[in-house]
Parts: sequence; C-alpha cells; structure tokens
Amino acid sequence: MTKTALVVGASGIVGSATADLLIARRWAVYGLARRPSRQSGVRPVTADLQDPRATADTLRDLDPDAVFITTWLRQDSEAENIRVNGAMVRNLLDGLPRPTGPRHVALVTGLKHYLGPFEAYGKGSLPQTPFREEQGRLDVENFYYAQEDALFAAAERDGFTWSVHRPHTVIGLAVGNAMNMGTTLAVYATLCRETGRPFVFPGSAAQWAGLTDMTDAGQLADHLLWAAETPAAHDEAFNVVNGDVFRWQWMWSRIADWFGLEAAPFDGVVRPLERQMAEDAPLWHRIAAREGLIEPDLGRLASPWHTDADLGRPIEVVTDMSKSRRLGFNGYRPTDDAFFALFERLRQERLIP
Repeated sequence: MTKTALVVGASGIVGSATADLLIARRWAVYGLARRPSRQSGVRPVTADLQDPRATADTLRDLDPDAVFITTWLRQDSEAENIRVNGAMVRNLLDGLPRPTGPRHVALVTGLKHYLGPFEAYGKGSLPQTPFREEQGRLDVENFYYAQEDALFAAAERDGFTWSVHRPHTVIGLAVGNAMNMGTTLAVYATLCRETGRPFVFPGSAAQWAGLTDMTDAGQLADHLLWAAETPAAHDEAFNVVNGDVFRWQWMWSRIADWFGLEAAPFDGVVRPLERQMAEDAPLWHRIAAREGLIEPDLGRLASPWHTDADLGRPIEVVTDMSKSRRLGFNGYRPTDDAFFALFERLRQERLIP
C-alpha cells in the first residue's frame, strides 16, 4: 500500500524538500499551504491554519500516515508568535480526524530552542555549546515551546507518535520564505558584482572566527522521514545539522569564489545586510528585467533581517547530533556543497543571473 503524508508548509524550503523526498519514495503527498504551489506530484490543500473551523472542514477526509509540520508565521512580538503559531499547530491537529491506524507527526522548530526567541536572541544565560537535546528549555517565553506543547497534548489525546526536529540555519530553495540565508547571500553577491561594492561579511567577529554549522534542506528531509519510519526515534526531540563544522572566514571566501568575487577583508565591524540592501529593490528589478529573471521582487527572495540575526550572534554555535547517530541516522552533507548546489539551482530556475 502507498503511504500518505500531509506536508504542512509544502511551499517552503523544508516543506518542498520533504515533499520531493516523499514523492521519490512513492508516498502519496498532500501539500498544505495558504497559497499552495504547483509542485509536481503534490496534491494541493488550501487552508489557513489560523481558522480552526475552516481547517477542520478542509482536513475532514484526510487520514495521513505521517504529518510533517514545517511552517510558521512571523509576528511583531514573541507574545504574538506564541499565540499565532501555537494555535496553528493546535488547529491543525484538532482539525485532522483521529487516526484509524498508526500515525506519526513531525514538528520542525530550530536552535532558537536553545538560543531564545528573536526578542532575546543569544542573550542572557544560554546552555553550553555544542547544544544537546537534554539541555531542555530556557526560562523565557518561546513560540517553539508553544508549538511543542500543542503537539504533545494532541499526541496524548489521539495516540499518535511524534518527533521534534531542531535544525540550524537551513539551506534550500523557496521563494517568499521568511528565513532564507542561502538565497539572501546569493542575491547580495549578485548585487556586489553588479555595483562593484565590496563583498563584506556583514556579521560579528564571533561568527567570523568561531565554529558553526548549518542544515541542508535535503538533510533535514532525510531526517524527518527517518524519524517517521524508525520506531526508536518516536517520541523524541532531535538536533539535525549537516555533520560538518566551519568558520565563516573560510566559507565567505568559498562563496565569493563561486560568484567570481574577491572577499573583502574583515575589519570586525558589523555591517548588517538589512542596512546594506535597504535601497536595492529598484536595482534588483532592473537586473531581473535585463537578465530575464522570474522574480523581480527583492523582498520575496532575500531575508536580510534573518541572515543578520544568524551572522550577528555574539557567541559560537555548534550543534551535537549524537542522539541521532546512536539511533542509526548517518546522513551527511558538506555545507559548502549545499551552498553551491543551491546557487546552481537558483541559476537554473532563473532566480539569479
């Protein structure tokens, strides 16, 4: 029998990669989004998860073997993030009919579980790195915790198994995504090449010189499916990264070389991309028209605020994956290869010249 999956946030970086993997493994895939994309092989489901009644009406005939929750909505405050994103998970799981057989629900959150929400990002008393799952929650309000609590309550009520997945910054392809470092850096490099501006690392000295890691969307998709299909991974929370570590002082030159640029020397001054790219929307529109690109709206490609948050952190961030390794997950993706593969896809899709 063909297994059935519901991918929530199927048009995003993680959701689209997960849907592609499931289709390749011959799952029947339903993709839920407010504005579903026309992804090959995905059966679109249109729903606004902030509307519980409409969500239940939309989902009443679905009985998926697995549900992958890969979406969130950014709000103006953490209190609103908690209210909105907690309710979205709750409305989704309340709206699905109770499972008639085994069901697994996977929730994607991230390292803000350890670093704190955007309002208190990387501040206060933080757990020691590398981050490990047993370090638990910070004593601050965090919408990731609200999402988890909604998941745990529904699992206890309905009897499904669950997993929580905490990637570091995700590298992958999506347009209109709120957290998209890979495409943001590709656009920034393109603008620097166009204007002759120096390709300057925008972040902190701690990130420039310290160790870090990242998560390729394909690696995360592999991890999601592994957890769904591995009984020993059920009812567990996991970190998930590529498996390598690097310093940005090395990676920045690698990215510069790919775009035919010379990396500017780092002088220790933080130069946020949000400020550097603030006036670049008209220029990007002109580049898109000249080069025949399919997305002329800079705001739908780049998310400088999120890239600045990651690259501006004052601490070194490394993530431990021993828990997954002990249970048999051995996926590995070199992070520079992940960036280069994304850049190639962006060119193939006519998103950058």
